Amino acid sequence: MHAVFGLPGVHNLAAWEALRESPIRLVGVRHEQAAVYAADGFARATGQLGVALVTTGPGAANTLAATGEAWAGGSSVLVVATDIPSTLRRPGEYRGVLHECTDQAAMFAPVTKAQFAWPDVQEAIETALATPTRPVYLEIPTDLLSGPATVGSNNRNNPGSRGPAVEVGWTERPLVWAGGGAKDREQEVIEIAEALGAPILTSYGGRGIAGEHELAVGLPPHVPEAGELWDQADLVIVIGSDLDGINTQNFKQPQPDRIIALNATPIVNYEIEQYADSLSLKAGNRRPWTDPRALREQALARLTNEHPHEMDFLAKFADALPEGAIVAADMCIPGYWIAALHPFTKPRQLLYPMGWGTLGFGFPAAIGPAAASIRTVSVNGDGGFLFACGELATVAQQGLPITIVIIDDGGYGMLRYDQVHSGQQPFGVDLARPDFAALGEAFGIPSVHVPDFGKDFAAALNSEPPNIVVVDAAMEPPPTTSPRWYRGR
Repeated sequence: MHAVFGLPGVHNLAAWEALRESPIRLVGVRHEQAAVYAADGFARATGQLGVALVTTGPGAANTLAATGEAWAGGSSVLVVATDIPSTLRRPGEYRGVLHECTDQAAMFAPVTKAQFAWPDVQEAIETALATPTRPVYLEIPTDLLSGPATVGSNNRNNPGSRGPAVEVGWTERPLVWAGGGAKDREQEVIEIAEALGAPILTSYGGRGIAGEHELAVGLPPHVPEAGELWDQADLVIVIGSDLDGINTQNFKQPQPDRIIALNATPIVNYEIEQYADSLSLKAGNRRPWTDPRALREQALARLTNEHPHEMDFLAKFADALPEGAIVAADMCIPGYWIAALHPFTKPRQLLYPMGWGTLGFGFPAAIGPAAASIRTVSVNGDGGFLFACGELATVAQQGLPITIVIIDDGGYGMLRYDQVHSGQQPFGVDLARPDFAALGEAFGIPSVHVPDFGKDFAAALNSEPPNIVVVDAAMEPPPTTSPRWYRGR
């Protein structure tokens, strides 16, 4: 089922009227930022276009942080905003019309691939879906919103060729690095890795690619045992990744001798020997030069010894997660652990804001896949959840299949850790919070407060959604967070 996420305003009510009899599901949210987060979550989980529909001026401006996250995360999102009537607009002049901006589209230039105006609707859609995917802005003057429109084919564009097929012969220690751009190329990733006997590392965006394959390392590159594979490799094949600062510990990973990239966009952070559309693999299937499973077991044993409380949380979360559910994790300590080390087995099972790193993403992003009837578990800290707690009304009204997990450590736990880690006393990071279970019940959502991650947590996580599970727990951050990067900040 396709869905549109939005908030009505006096300027866009004609769109609401058009959607009244449409087969498209309209999900009305309580804040425009949530509309784009939900559209982003929908796009990440389904691979389809996510659409957010908002009104003029402040309504459009409210979407910018979420649009920036969609941009950094490479999501195919279309932000549709109305503008003041064309009959009242004078280019270059501000007249004080309700919700008027001097140049509304210009606000979106830094956080979208392109900006379009009516009547270029089909071109806007195709641009958002074209590789490399990123959000697009479409602006429609209010007086034209009720006008006729033509519908095109809605075909995805294919990127231009970056290079010919590259022949790859014998190499001693090859490594495959798969990013978010490889989510729909999983079989190609596996075939390349098998032919070369290459371990597979993934970025956050690529989590779940080849998740159950014997060549999958299943660890983030921030874990030394995994990072050493990069250091030892004599060839790295990058598929769908820009080798960004977050995944390379701010580019502390050394420059390999050779990098071949199957990428839709240039990689600026490392020197690339060749860009290719495909690889000609002459080596034939061979045994891996290292044992990824043994390496993973060794690393997990070490982490369990060093972080028993946090690794116990991960084990119990994995055991309790409903079958087939996807996870929308916020920028919070439990979210960091899940994003780094939960055993995702397929692409698109994790929604995580490690593009821009926007706190408050986890809950509203979960609305997107839930609107497509996908069972979703949203993992939040107490601070980030309050960014969008009004969307509990959306969840209740729409009856969305979301289980909302709130792990309450009394404030911004990561920032508290940062202060203590730098030798300071915590200041400004402890928060007054509501009774989250009572808050959920006030919205008509069944809510429970459980003491730990034991059997009560598992039972609550598997209760009929929508529902809320609150746990009081404090954790230390994992090695994927910058204060703990082993390569240094």
